[in-house]
Amino acid sequence: MLVEPRMFNHHRGLWGYTGAASDGEPLTIQSTGMGGPSAAIVIEELAQLGARRLVRVGTCGAVDGGLRLGDLVVADPALAHDGASRALGAGDSVAGDPELADRLAAGGAVRGPIASADLFYPADADAGRAQLARWREAGTLAVEMECAALFRLAELRGVRAGCICAVSDLIATGARLDADALAAAAERLGHAAVAALA
Repeated sequence: MLVEPRMFNHHRGLWGYTGAASDGEPLTIQSTGMGGPSAAIVIEELAQLGARRLVRVGTCGAVDGGLRLGDLVVADPALAHDGASRALGAGDSVAGDPELADRLAAGGAVRGPIASADLFYPADADAGRAQLARWREAGTLAVEMECAALFRLAELRGVRAGCICAVSDLIATGARLDADALAAAAERLGHAAVAALA
């Protein structure tokens, strides 16, 4: 994604690289770690350093039975089912930047509600099935862990934000992308994000 990338950060074990995108414009790629609390720290610091547009790329678990492994999903909106976004004052859902969402979805990604949650694994199978049913009733496409915190901080700091994720897991069946397919999905995500930011 970067021409002549330079590592500029490895604070807290979260690597960050900067360089030029294919269009010659400056681009920074920064890991946020897992979950809303970790992402919120990084997003806050990026905003303080002058970031004006942020796109989260990552993975998600499919809630909607029509999604397949490797599908790309654009969050619109993020459902705030996590503690970090709620602690930041989010309501039930929080929207990202509509223009970024349009641009992220332009390559054929599915667009709709994504839930942000705190737990990767449910406390037990019954709790997991009950939560999955609630998300499906709400029309949720997928679940991940950082988007709602990103969108809420973007609102608070006047930053434009979007989110695009690749389906890495089918929650209902337990199917997962293998390593090669995950790497290919990551590359597709990166290209979608760079095109949206161009």
